[in-house]
Amino acid sequence: MEASQETSSRSLGLPELIAIGVGGMIGGGIFSVLGMAVGIAGHAAPLAFGIGSLVALAAGYSYIRLALGFESDGASFTYLERAFPRRPNIAGIAGWTVIVGYVGTLALYAFTFGAYGAHLLGGSDSGALRMTLSAGVLLFFMVVNLLGARTSGRTEDLIVYTKVILLGLFAVAGIRGIQSANLTPLFEKGPSSIFVSGAMIFVAFEGFQLITNGVTETKNPRRNIPLGIYGSILITSLIYFLVALVAIGNLSVNELVQAKEYALAEAARPSLGAAGTVLVDLAALLATSSAINATAFGASRMMAEMATSRRMPHAFSFRTKERVPWVAVLVLTACALAFTVLSGLETIATFSSLVFLLVSMAVSLANYRLRETTRSRPSIVLTSLVLMGTTVTLLVIHLLRTDPAELGWVGVLFAVIAAAEVLFWKRETGLAPPRT
Repeated sequence: MEASQETSSRSLGLPELIAIGVGGMIGGGIFSVLGMAVGIAGHAAPLAFGIGSLVALAAGYSYIRLALGFESDGASFTYLERAFPRRPNIAGIAGWTVIVGYVGTLALYAFTFGAYGAHLLGGSDSGALRMTLSAGVLLFFMVVNLLGARTSGRTEDLIVYTKVILLGLFAVAGIRGIQSANLTPLFEKGPSSIFVSGAMIFVAFEGFQLITNGVTETKNPRRNIPLGIYGSILITSLIYFLVALVAIGNLSVNELVQAKEYALAEAARPSLGAAGTVLVDLAALLATSSAINATAFGASRMMAEMATSRRMPHAFSFRTKERVPWVAVLVLTACALAFTVLSGLETIATFSSLVFLLVSMAVSLANYRLRETTRSRPSIVLTSLVLMGTTVTLLVIHLLRTDPAELGWVGVLFAVIAAAEVLFWKRETGLAPPRT
C-alpha cells in the first residue's frame, strides 16, 4: 500500500520535466542577453550560444548521475553534503548561495515580464505599470505553485510549448529576411570573442538543474530524468541558435547592440513588421512566466530539504497535504518582490550567472568524488570541470576589465551569504539532532 501511494504521488512525467527545463532556461535570458552576446561576439553570436550549450550538457551529466544516485529534492545541496560529509559548511554555503541566486533570477524574470508587458500595452518600462505587472506575475505563480506539482506541471506544459511555437514562428519567418552581408565576416572580433560571449550569456542556460529538484515527484526517474535534462538542453540550444541567427541576419550588429533588451523585438520588425514586435512581446511574457513557475517550483523544494537537514529555518520544511513547501514558496515570492520593486538587478543578474557556473563546478566535483556510487565516467566529469573552469575564468576577466566595481559587489554578496550560513549552522548544531 505504501509503495503504491508513493508511486501515485509521482505526478511529473517527461513532458512536464522538459517543460520545467525549457521553461527555466528560456526565461528572461534570451530576451535580455542577445544584444550583449552580439556586442561581444558580433556575427559569431549564434556560435556563442553553441558554446554555452556544450558547457550545459557537460554539467548536466553530473546532475543526472547524482540525481539518480541520491533521489532527493535537495539536489546540489544534497550532493555536496554526501560528497563532503566532514565539511558540512561546503554544502550549506552552496545551498544558501543557490537560493539567493534563484531569488535574483525570479526578480530578473519578473522585471523582464513587466518591461515587455508595459511595452506591449504601450506604457513605460520603468513606471508603475511595469512594477504592477512584475508583482502580479510573481503573485500569480505563487498561487499556482501552492496548488501542487500537478497544477504547476500542467501550467508549465501549456506555457512552455506555446512559447516554443511562437519563437519557432519568429525563426521561420525571420529566415526569409536574413541578409548574407549581415553574417560576414564571421570572426570579426576574433575567435576568442565566441568563448567570452559564451561565458557572459551562460545565465541563459540556467534552469535545467531545476529538474533534479523534482526527482522525488517524477514518474520513472531513471528514464525521465536523463531524457528531461538532455532533451530540454538540446531543445533550448536549437531555439537559441536559430533565434540568434535570425536576429543577426536581419539587423546589423550596431542596431542589435543599440536595441539592448529589445534586440529580439527589433529583429522581428524587418520581416514581420509591427506584428513581429507583438509576437516577440508575447513570447517574452510566456518565457518569463514559465521561468518564474519552474524556478519557484525547484527552489522551494530545495529550501524544504535544507530545512529538514537544519541548514535553513525549520519553517521552510512545512508542507501541505499535496507536499507543497508552502512557507518556502511564500518567502521566495516575498524576497523576489522586494528585489523587483527596488529594480537593482544588475548585480543580482551577474551574481546569478556566477552562482550557476560555480555551483555546477561544485556538483561536478562532488560527482567525481562519488563516482563509484553514481557509476560516472571520470573522463566526462573532468572534461566538464575544465569547460566550466574556463568559462568562469573568462567571465571574471571580462568583469575585471569592464566593471571591477560590479565584480566587487558580487564578491561582497558571496561573503555575506557564507557568513550567514556559518553563523546559522553554529547556532543549530547546539540544538536538537537532525530532523526527520
